[in-house]
Amino acid sequence: MTLTIGPAPSLPDPRLVRRARLLAASSVSYNVVEAVIAVSAGLVAGSVALVGFGLDSMVEVSSGLVVLWQFRHPFPASRERTALRLMALSFFALAAYVGVESTRALVGGHEPDPSTVGIVLAAVSLAVMPFLSWAQRRTGRALGSAAVVADGTQTLLCTWLSAALLAGLLLNALLGWTWADPVAGLVIAAVAVREGIQAWRGEGCCATC
Repeated sequence: MTLTIGPAPSLPDPRLVRRARLLAASSVSYNVVEAVIAVSAGLVAGSVALVGFGLDSMVEVSSGLVVLWQFRHPFPASRERTALRLMALSFFALAAYVGVESTRALVGGHEPDPSTVGIVLAAVSLAVMPFLSWAQRRTGRALGSAAVVADGTQTLLCTWLSAALLAGLLLNALLGWTWADPVAGLVIAAVAVREGIQAWRGEGCCATC
């Protein structure tokens, strides 16, 4: 009987691996600071959307840590599916918490206080995140890594959530529309569910790889 041995898996480009690690570490560092500020300001103001944004930053942190864990292996592709599933679970946890709290705030007529700190934070994130997301997704495509692209997609999601948060906080601060805050929270929850489902199935990002 003749055994046919297929080609051995090739090692990824070390330069791209280093870039992926650097981008993941940068994302983790930024989002830790962002999470602390957002959750603290959200608790002070009673803002569900701001707390939810801070928790989304923690999802970003977990996503970056997953990528760092994946690329500690000499063959990162072997950890690809596990990495995507871990990202999906963090999205679902975020959506569950923010969705419940936003609904409770709407039904209960909760009125959050305006948050200048939250407005500034959302504006800064809206300016920074698109560039980080672009670099992550470009690196992920070059590596053929769905997990790295998914990490970049989560960063892009943070950009849109920054816009939703900024709109909700401004409407509350300038017009007194207190309902805008939990509505922004529901937007965050809905998008998190969508991204969680795609990460679990390996959809979206995988097609580009």
